[in-house]
Amino acid sequence: MQTNPNFQPSAAAAPGNMDPGFAPRILIVGGVAGGASTAARARRLSESAEIVLFERGPHVSFANCGLPYYVGGEIADREDLLVQTPASLKSRFNLDVRVNSEVLRIDRAGRTVFVRNRLTGEEYSERYDKLVLATGATPLRPPIPGLDRPLHFMVRNIPDVERIVAWADEAAGQRVVVVGGGYIGLEMAEQLRQRGLEVTMVEALPQVMAPLDPEMAAWLHAELREQGVRLCLGDGVASFEPPGADEPAGASIVVLKSGLRLPADAVILGLGVKPEISLAREAGLEIGALGGVRVDGGMRSSDPDIFAVGDVVEVKDGVTGNWALIPLAGPANRQGRIAADNMFGGNSAYPGTWGTAVLRLFRLTAACTGSGAKALKRAGIPFESVHLHPGSHAGYFPGAEPIALKLLFAPDTGRLLGAQAVGRDGVDKRMDVLAVALKAGMTVHDLAELELCYAPPFGSAKDPVNLAGMAAQNVLAGRVRQVQWDEVPALDPAKFQLLDVRSSEEHEKGFIPGSLFIPVNDLRRRMAELPRDRELVVYCQSGLRSYIAARLLEQHGFKARNLSGAWRTWKAATG
Repeated sequence: MQTNPNFQPSAAAAPGNMDPGFAPRILIVGGVAGGASTAARARRLSESAEIVLFERGPHVSFANCGLPYYVGGEIADREDLLVQTPASLKSRFNLDVRVNSEVLRIDRAGRTVFVRNRLTGEEYSERYDKLVLATGATPLRPPIPGLDRPLHFMVRNIPDVERIVAWADEAAGQRVVVVGGGYIGLEMAEQLRQRGLEVTMVEALPQVMAPLDPEMAAWLHAELREQGVRLCLGDGVASFEPPGADEPAGASIVVLKSGLRLPADAVILGLGVKPEISLAREAGLEIGALGGVRVDGGMRSSDPDIFAVGDVVEVKDGVTGNWALIPLAGPANRQGRIAADNMFGGNSAYPGTWGTAVLRLFRLTAACTGSGAKALKRAGIPFESVHLHPGSHAGYFPGAEPIALKLLFAPDTGRLLGAQAVGRDGVDKRMDVLAVALKAGMTVHDLAELELCYAPPFGSAKDPVNLAGMAAQNVLAGRVRQVQWDEVPALDPAKFQLLDVRSSEEHEKGFIPGSLFIPVNDLRRRMAELPRDRELVVYCQSGLRSYIAARLLEQHGFKARNLSGAWRTWKAATG
């Protein structure tokens, strides 16, 4: 993460200039990932520092990523969500943790914050030497009529999910509308469906899980529908209304912009989040164009004695170099550590965020790292991509599952730009490898040469990561030319001929309209049946046989291209 050129830390706060014997008074606003990690790291660096942490809610450190699983019962005990308590933080780290304490404003000139005890109403002030803002993000609340009707729930903290559980315990067979197809919305849809509730998901975008490219999100759409979740995509909410006289009784009628009316006994609002910047803005700190606190590489705000970490800050995207909002727990923890280091004269710098994330949705796992095609196009960054469908482990060992894997890379150097994967097994393992490769600035050539674990129950001699690198190498070397799934409708039949080289059994189950059909093993003896006045676009089930066929055809004088991702990607993307 590059330092913001608009401001620099003062000499007193610059790395290495702080007196190592200095025992600062550190105030931290907000707990959970960013605030709690800052406090714990600060204590490890200084036993003599006075550290006070204010948390507006009743819980200072809880597993917010685990909230949906408490609703569904996979996490059975609410206490398991509590990572730390004020008492545990006091005993282990000697932290003064004050829950139900809301910081009202900051007096930068007086280096003071003003606090209200939300239980007693008492207001008081506290002085600081260093201040950390870890105020996180707040749920989006667009001006939709009826948004605050009864039994409309958000999923931000433990009291929120306790209310949902209390309702769901008495709601067998009732109807829930989940508004928003992001991570929380998808996890809530899964958990509520597993409780036996009737679930409809509404998403204004044409796909769920926006970081994924559409052909990858399509696998999630199919899984949701197969699990009984009704999907309303590309159709935002216009209003929430009380049921009419001739409509089913319930909490609300969710009225979509298309005019569709969805009866709901409860509504889960997962419309996304925005940085909680009210304190920072009122204190006159610099706010970025995306609405987050602007910080330098050391997590200092425009006031060198005020740091900011977690979902409240804008970060540099590790691929594009642009400012971004990427609210993830892992980056928040690392930012807290960096902020604490720099309070004590360190020289730690946050390098940026690559957006590595994973989601479980019923039987599928979806994961991504870096930039997808949509983000790269917005940033004006040239890229190539390959799709493939390798097995999660050796095909001859029972239980192997296909992984839909997409790799994006620079067309000149082969530098990795991003990756996405969806499958039933082995997705998280591969994405972690690719996330490390992306952070390290590796190329697809490096991926092809990685030495990864191999034993039949775990992988293949050519791991999916190796195969993705090899497929990309073939594109860069010009050994194969590609057509992407979304380019198929625009192919001019006067210039291109689709060629299906799968088996008869596969072909009979479905094919792309207008295709010729010749199994790959029959190609050499049936080449006379192929047109030489048109370019052949070859596909198989997953991409390997069509690559072999394209290489064969090119060497026999045909012009041939491989359909990237083959039938599986085209079929998933087009429904």
